Amino acid sequence: MKKTNKNLTSFADHLTKQYGERGNTVREQYEEEFEAFKLGVMIQELRKEQGLTQQELAEKCGTTKNYISRIENNASDIRLSTLMRIVREGLGGHLRLSVS
Repeated sequence: MKKTNKNLTSFADHLTKQYGERGNTVREQYEEEFEAFKLGVMIQELRKEQGLTQQELAEKCGTTKNYISRIENNASDIRLSTLMRIVREGLGGHLRLSVS
């Protein structure tokens, strides 16, 4: 017989409990910061997959190693034009955005 744990909470329920409902200022700030974090991780993973150092990526797209590091560590806002240049010139990809 399979036992179920009634104490389990979904991640969405956890977020609501911790930060409030969507639309709440605190929740929206969390969501924005999480998206920035995911973007930094994605850039770092793509850079490493291509065997590039932060310095090499910076040189390919005309920015600095420090700026790449700050993006990867979620310590910097990034302009859309800069993000597009990093993806296109630095990583050889294409950026697609969606709004939901």
